[in-house]
Amino acid sequence: MTKKKQLKKLNCLTLSQNISMKRWILLMTASFYCIWLQAQTKMNCCSPTRQFAMLAMNQDFRAAHHAPVPFVFRDARGKMISFATAGGKTAHAYFVKSPVASENYLLVFHEWWGLNDYIKQMCDKLQHDLGNINVIAPDLYDGKVATTSAEAGKYMQAVTDGRARAIIRGALKYAGPGSRIYTIGWCFGGGWSLQASLMAGNRAEGCVMYYGLPETNIDTLRTLHCDVLGLFANKDGWITPKVVDTFVSDMKKAGKKLIVHRYDDVHGFANPSNPKHDEAATQNAYGHALQFLKARIKH
Repeated sequence: MTKKKQLKKLNCLTLSQNISMKRWILLMTASFYCIWLQAQTKMNCCSPTRQFAMLAMNQDFRAAHHAPVPFVFRDARGKMISFATAGGKTAHAYFVKSPVASENYLLVFHEWWGLNDYIKQMCDKLQHDLGNINVIAPDLYDGKVATTSAEAGKYMQAVTDGRARAIIRGALKYAGPGSRIYTIGWCFGGGWSLQASLMAGNRAEGCVMYYGLPETNIDTLRTLHCDVLGLFANKDGWITPKVVDTFVSDMKKAGKKLIVHRYDDVHGFANPSNPKHDEAATQNAYGHALQFLKARIKH
C-alpha cells in the first residue's frame, strides 16, 4: 500500500472516530437533558404541600417569618392526646373538647413553627368563639417545635406527604365516622387545611385557608365536598395574586364554591405566632373565618 493510500485510510479512520465521538457526545448530552427534564417535571408536578415545603430553602421566605416572642400558654383548656397512625406509629394533637356533646370537629393546622403554645391558644379561642365544636390540632412535626427560621425550615422540609396524611387520617378516625369536619390553617397549615378537607370526603363541611398553596389538580378539586374560604395577601411573594387567580379559576372549573378575601398585606400577616402581624387585617380575616364556619356548623 502506498503512503498516499495509507494516509487517506488514516484520515478516513480519524474522520470516522471524530464522527463517532460527536455522536457519543450528542447522545450523552441528550441523555443528561432528558434526566434533567424529568427531574424538573417531577419537581413542578409534585404535590402542593411538597412545593410549599421546598420554600424553606428560600432565604427571603425564611426572612419573612419573624421569630415568635417566647410564650407559655398557662391557662390552656385543652390537652395533648395520642392516636394510632399507619405503620404502627403514634401521632399527637392538641384537643379542646366541646362543653356539650358534639359531632362537629375543627382540625387546626399549625404554621411552619410547629404546634407551639400560640397555636394551642388559638385552638382555645376558636372553640370558645364557635361553641358547639371539638377542636383538634394535629402535630405534623411529630413533637418538634421551632424557635428560629433555620429550625422551622428544617422541620417543614422534613415533613413527608405520607406521614402528614397518616397523621390527618388518624385525627379523622379519632373524630369518628359520624363526625362533621371543618378545617383551618395558616401558611404551611393553610395548604394542609385544604388537603385535610379533601381527605375528609363527604364529612367535610367547611375549609378555611390562610395564604396556603392551593391544590392545582382540577380533578382532585372536584372531589371536594365543602365550600372554601381563602384569605390571601396581595403582597405575598409566594402565594401571589396570580396563584390566587388560578385557584379561583380552578375551583370554578371544578364546580366548587370559593370565597376569597384579599388583603393589601404581606405573607403571614395573620399568623398566630407573628409578633409583627397586622392587627387590623388579622381581626378582619378572623371575623370572616368565624362567620364562614358558624354559617356551616350544625347544631
